Amino acid sequence: MIVVGIDPHKQTHTAVAVDKATGAVLAELTVRARTPGFERLVDWARRLDDERLFAVEDGRHVSGGLERHLIARGERSVRVAPRMMGQARRADRVRGKSDPIDATAVARVALSHPDLAEATLAGAEREIGLLAAHRETMVNERTAIQSKLRWLLHDIDPDLAPGPRSLDRFCTLDRLQAALDRLEPAVDVKICLELISRCRQITRRANELARQIDGLVKAAAPALLQIPGCGSLTAAKIVAETAQVGRFPTEGHVARYAGTAPVPASSGATHRHRFNRRGNRQLNAALHRIAVTQLRIHEPAQLYVAKKRSEAKSKTEAIRALKRRLCRVVFKTMTSMQPPADGLTAVAA
Repeated sequence: MIVVGIDPHKQTHTAVAVDKATGAVLAELTVRARTPGFERLVDWARRLDDERLFAVEDGRHVSGGLERHLIARGERSVRVAPRMMGQARRADRVRGKSDPIDATAVARVALSHPDLAEATLAGAEREIGLLAAHRETMVNERTAIQSKLRWLLHDIDPDLAPGPRSLDRFCTLDRLQAALDRLEPAVDVKICLELISRCRQITRRANELARQIDGLVKAAAPALLQIPGCGSLTAAKIVAETAQVGRFPTEGHVARYAGTAPVPASSGATHRHRFNRRGNRQLNAALHRIAVTQLRIHEPAQLYVAKKRSEAKSKTEAIRALKRRLCRVVFKTMTSMQPPADGLTAVAA
């Protein structure tokens, strides 16, 4: 059996075939990142060995076309996180960096981590993910506009300053526009009016996207919305980032993927776990939002954290434990796609 590691780029993809038994490099190939190049890559790999696994460095939009082609041709493919590839490359005896070196590191990560989740064809989660990412981009743009608008308003007249977190409300924007219309049409006033107009446009579109995402999530994963603290946007992030939860064999694999699996940091009589900086940070952030919300509104979560605090854990460590339990809840909920029982929504499985 061989493992074909692939380092993807916009214009070319570099592949290196590594023997599973010895880890030796057997051959390498660079193809154009277009359909004919994908077909040439598959034919090349099939001539090398009848049994093969493709390992592709996760480049999202850069590697998506190749992944879809491999799956359509019936090939097995796994995704390798860039960080894992970088660690494998630094540990290799061959120094330096090049596309073949990176592709070799990708293949060796797949060899040393046989439990990597296999890539699958995207379904509704891709559409949900694209919409959620588009909305986040728009909201970030609005945040930058709001910051600039606040400083300009303070410079024009400090009494015009809007309340905290109020610039996404149409009534606040209308009040500011009416107040600015009464002033002399100086350059800073005109800029403020333009920023208000753009902020209104973004808010209207972001609200439309939120409603569209809500409908898609209710159709694709309604059970997630039954988990206390999990709203439509958070559920959309979970659905998009897990990308078909069935590709993970167990909830432990999901926990490692999300960066919620505990990392031992014990020594002697001291037994503790430290913060896991690895994994999918977008998925980790979604679980964190649920945990923080449950701490405010959900009594079972409050009792669980209190129990952990009584075990001499800090609040931060208790929240990490809660996130790990929530990861189990999310996995069981998504695999069953049924609203979980009260005990499950409580944070414990």
